[in-house]
Amino acid sequence: MQGFRARASQSGFGKGAGLMTQQRVYLDYNATAPLRPMVAEAVLRALGLPGNASSVHSEGRAARAEMESAREQVAALAGARPKNVIFTSGGTEANNLALSPSLRQSGQAGPERLLISAGEHPSVLSGHRFDPGAVETIPVDGQGVVDLARLRAQLQAGPRALVSIQAANNETGALQPIAEAAALVREEGGLLHTDAVQAAGKIPLDLEALGADVLTLSAHKLGGPKGAGAVILASDRLEIADRLIRGGGQERGYRAGTENVAAIAGFGVASSLAAGHLAEEAARLEALRDEAEAELRRVAPEAVVFADGTRRLPNTLAFAIPGLRAETALIAFDLAGIALSSGSACSSGKVRRSHVLDAMGVEPALAEGALRVSLGWMTTKEDVSRFVETCERVASNLYKRRASAA
Repeated sequence: MQGFRARASQSGFGKGAGLMTQQRVYLDYNATAPLRPMVAEAVLRALGLPGNASSVHSEGRAARAEMESAREQVAALAGARPKNVIFTSGGTEANNLALSPSLRQSGQAGPERLLISAGEHPSVLSGHRFDPGAVETIPVDGQGVVDLARLRAQLQAGPRALVSIQAANNETGALQPIAEAAALVREEGGLLHTDAVQAAGKIPLDLEALGADVLTLSAHKLGGPKGAGAVILASDRLEIADRLIRGGGQERGYRAGTENVAAIAGFGVASSLAAGHLAEEAARLEALRDEAEAELRRVAPEAVVFADGTRRLPNTLAFAIPGLRAETALIAFDLAGIALSSGSACSSGKVRRSHVLDAMGVEPALAEGALRVSLGWMTTKEDVSRFVETCERVASNLYKRRASAA
């Protein structure tokens, strides 16, 4: 794809673009963003450091300096204090660490219940450490937005709770009212966790303004390397007493094991780049997303765009064309040189109906055709045009089959 290659060249992407042929269009940033060139440079530099970040000699201190620089960069992206950033292997581990009954304010008992919004990522839905009987689901409306009235009722109906609500949905892009939810949770003496993996680098994040107690991130959604994430605590008084990985006491005892310095260094640079161009890039992506959406509706008038009645991430377009199955569409787009995903791009690589769309009350037949386009730092206007051209062919073939069957 020319757009991809030209932008790669302009960005100094260099040989890293070799996996992408000139004909390919990559529109699956919510799954993984291509590695940014400055991130690749940081990773390579850190890989050349021989020391262990826990060692006191010069080599060890150099590795430690890379980590602490990254800690500051990640903290700045989230409006947090560097000392409250705990590095993990990714967003899934971060969520598993944070969602514990042992998360508490110093000197207080931990929460007895976990309330989870119905549209959460699987690492939240099944990655927590609460007894299944102590877990409740908070419903969402037809746009995928959490029901705050129901949340209030659930908070008042039982003992102290930890509440987990994602900042932005990974499938539809729907943004959640985190600050409003945090206020409700605070009134009832609970704690709030927000999975901000999809929101980071796409919309502004400020831990204090959000009112969340814990926030989790992942590097590879930002154009950083795979294999790095973070738990960020809002206060020095917060602690997670029961750690997932015990051992040598790294990350202030929260996450034992020799740190992945190279991935963490890349995480820091990706965070800095995302924060430095946030408003400009969000506006650019929103314009491209809106163009893609308008053209989709033109070439496929029956298309349903999910969460189009609420605030969404500027880069995300989730849709379905009635009668078109996701498996068929994904193959057609891939053969046309376009990478996108189904509405439920799960870790196994299988296409299955989305639990998010089910929670929104979307008709099963329509949900089974859900597709997600997600744009990012290398997406161009030409990429959107290629997507629209392919949409037009796919929709035309669908309508022709209908006409011949009538």
